Amino acid sequence: MRATLASLCAAAVIGLAGGPAAAANKHYFPNRPPLAESKFATLPLGAVRPAGWLKDQLTVQANGLTGHLDEFWPSLAESAWRGPTGEAWERGPYYLDGLVPLAYTLNDERLIAKVKSWMEPILASARPDGWFGPQANNDRWPLAVALKVLAQYHEATGDARAMDVIRGYIRYLASNPPDWPDHQWRGVRAMEHAVTAYWYYNRTGDPAALQAARSIYLHSFDWVTYFLDFPYNDEALARGLRYGHPTHVVNIAMALKYPGLWAMQSGSVHELKAVFEGLKSLDEFHGQAAGRFSGDEHLSGRRPTQGTELCAVVEFMFSLEQLLAAWGEPMLADRLEVLAYNANPGTCTPDYWAHQYDQQSNQVLCSVARREWSTNGDTSNLYGLEPNFGCCTANMHQGWPKFVAHMWMATQDQGLAAVALGPCTVTAKVADGATVTIHESTDYPFDGRIRFTIETAAPVKFPLAVRVPGWAHGAKMVCGGRETPVTAGTFASVEREWKSGDTAELVLPMNVRLERRYNKAVSVLRGPLYFSLKIGEEFVKLHAHHETFPAIDWQVQPTTPWNYGLQIDMKNPAESFKVDFRPPAKVPFAQQDAPVVLKVTGRQIPEWQMSNHQAADVPVSPVVSDQAPVELELIPYGSTRLRITEFPLVEPTPATAPAQ
Repeated sequence: MRATLASLCAAAVIGLAGGPAAAANKHYFPNRPPLAESKFATLPLGAVRPAGWLKDQLTVQANGLTGHLDEFWPSLAESAWRGPTGEAWERGPYYLDGLVPLAYTLNDERLIAKVKSWMEPILASARPDGWFGPQANNDRWPLAVALKVLAQYHEATGDARAMDVIRGYIRYLASNPPDWPDHQWRGVRAMEHAVTAYWYYNRTGDPAALQAARSIYLHSFDWVTYFLDFPYNDEALARGLRYGHPTHVVNIAMALKYPGLWAMQSGSVHELKAVFEGLKSLDEFHGQAAGRFSGDEHLSGRRPTQGTELCAVVEFMFSLEQLLAAWGEPMLADRLEVLAYNANPGTCTPDYWAHQYDQQSNQVLCSVARREWSTNGDTSNLYGLEPNFGCCTANMHQGWPKFVAHMWMATQDQGLAAVALGPCTVTAKVADGATVTIHESTDYPFDGRIRFTIETAAPVKFPLAVRVPGWAHGAKMVCGGRETPVTAGTFASVEREWKSGDTAELVLPMNVRLERRYNKAVSVLRGPLYFSLKIGEEFVKLHAHHETFPAIDWQVQPTTPWNYGLQIDMKNPAESFKVDFRPPAKVPFAQQDAPVVLKVTGRQIPEWQMSNHQAADVPVSPVVSDQAPVELELIPYGSTRLRITEFPLVEPTPATAPAQ
């Protein structure tokens, strides 16, 4: 991390000090002066479309809660954002922040019609002073989310009214006194407005956007100092420290991007450093498997039974997407993929009709019971419609579609970059304006072969950059009949004249590797995927929320033992695993159809039992066990509802050691 941070900051100093780049992308909207040069320019919504298993996953989402929630859930069905009365705060904008990109990414006519039924009242709500939204709302916070919705809607449709509403509200912020108290959501999340302010500025050059962003930064919560001098480095946080906005997991997930956004305007590497120091501190003191950090509802340490709120997962993903566009650091994309392919699906049922408020790395029972959360309630790890609180019910929808939208970005040298890997198709302008389509064919992250096929009306020369994950040592690129080693943790670039049908292939070694976790436990990874023990899952219906829609609250209880440790040759750990692969199914994260299964020897640890309705702390490794060895199946974290993801290492007693 230190070396990565040092090199990134050094590059940033050069970029910030040197002013605007000599060349910038001519077809999209990179940062315009005086903002620091951005690494990439994001593509408009709809330029990237999912393919293969990823299209199946977004289709599952469209057929699940996202596609129907506003038809029966009172917070949306009766929302003041599209009617005269009802909930007038964040839930309508939260929902649209996922519905809009899903509708236009899939080009789904039913969902697009649904989007328009929401957007027409919002577009008509603008007032002469620039304020907009329901009459009952006088809080700036939900308007920050609504701005992001309007920006995406404008990208997808070109509707000038959306830009008019954005312009009016940005100018309202620039011309009105600051109103960002630290004890209110709008104060700690004030810089969420800057996401759209910079989007708007790069398209219009309106100085009001930079005025508004500066005013917000100077008069709202100081996240830069917070991350540089991280105050919550105690794993016993849940046992005495006072909770508030600075420990709230969703606030922090959003705020991780704020110093990096402000650095574009301030011209100071000091703010950029805060992003990476913040990530380092969160991992060190509150890091969890699957790329997340704990927060149930507040920071709560590294024990694998501490939860993370679903809102924090999808907001963390969006923060990384924004930072990637601005600064282009490959390790941010590594983290984005880990969240997208593990924590994001692992906290929802495979059919996307139920979700958890809190997910756990070691999760062996989902029930209504008191657990050792920091502040959350007894229903927090149920899979259901609205467990614990409805914010995640509204906000969960942005994860997959925004991930797809940011898989490709435009480069400053008129090329394209595959930033996050997975099956998709991108159509965009390159070189002097030629339109190309690139088909990315793969079963990644389940498999390591990724083929890029070019489709173009005429030969065109442009650079194609492909991110090589930081774990992919020994990766190679095959292009034009030549095989070239590429360096892990970088962008590998191929510049040539491409004609229709040309291909390039990235080959990633998908070796099994281990990661040390809490109490010297290990987690098992292959590619960007974490693997968890396959536990028998019995779903018990607690409550149905609709007569026909399968919106149900589920308790999930184990039907097979879970208290196993792994018996691994630590000198050559990969040799301890057998890998079975099959193509992803139409419901990609169903337990019974897991695309990858790892088989490994384990032994039961009888003394490792339940405590306070959850798995007790992982015994400190190594653990001696006299139980018979058994073959265990580990499957992707995202394919599990019950799981053990942090395993103790076991050693057999001499009496049960295998014969030599």
